[in-house]
Amino acid sequence: MKSIRVLLVDDHGLVRAGIRLLLEELDGITVVAEANDGREALRITRAQRPDIVLMDIAMAGLNGLAATMQIKQEFPATHVIILSMYTSEEYVLQALQANASGYLLKDAATPELELAIQAVMRGDTYLSPAVSKQVVGSYVRRVEKQDAGHALTPRQREILAEVAEGHCTKEIAYRLNVSTKTVETHRTELMRRLEIHDIPSLVRYAIRMGIVTAD
Repeated sequence: MKSIRVLLVDDHGLVRAGIRLLLEELDGITVVAEANDGREALRITRAQRPDIVLMDIAMAGLNGLAATMQIKQEFPATHVIILSMYTSEEYVLQALQANASGYLLKDAATPELELAIQAVMRGDTYLSPAVSKQVVGSYVRRVEKQDAGHALTPRQREILAEVAEGHCTKEIAYRLNVSTKTVETHRTELMRRLEIHDIPSLVRYAIRMGIVTAD
């Protein structure tokens, strides 16, 4: 069986040494080279054409995300697994947008490292369970928020449209022939139901849901 060729990229020598030791314990995996920054990773990838690049996310100069994007543009068949200490959804989404095949936390155990490598070699995307749970949870919350938007009453949607178009409470009350208190009550209920607590965010939500246009 052909050995999986891995390029290891991290700006800390001790970290690279530790990960190399873990990789060398796994069958069918060969570390073909190491790099200490994104630019060196690009140069070595062009020369060695590894199957997988284990890429640190935070490095001086060309960081892991930028290097990943360039590697995937030049060598689509090379799989990049981001190595990171960060569990926030923002970093994970940026990694996926850069076309990384995986996002692995640096405190992962050896079996998870092997699972990640096997998964991306099959063409799957691998996310460490901690970040996967966070991304899925965020997606569910967005869907629930969208469902809440669809469940707004006609009057609430009307109020939302007026708010998004920049009308103040008195103007909305006059335009809809209701009291200012009624407008305030509907706006408060809108914010509670949508979990949106400021007017600019309400405007962005109304545009995203097609209730008003961005013009």
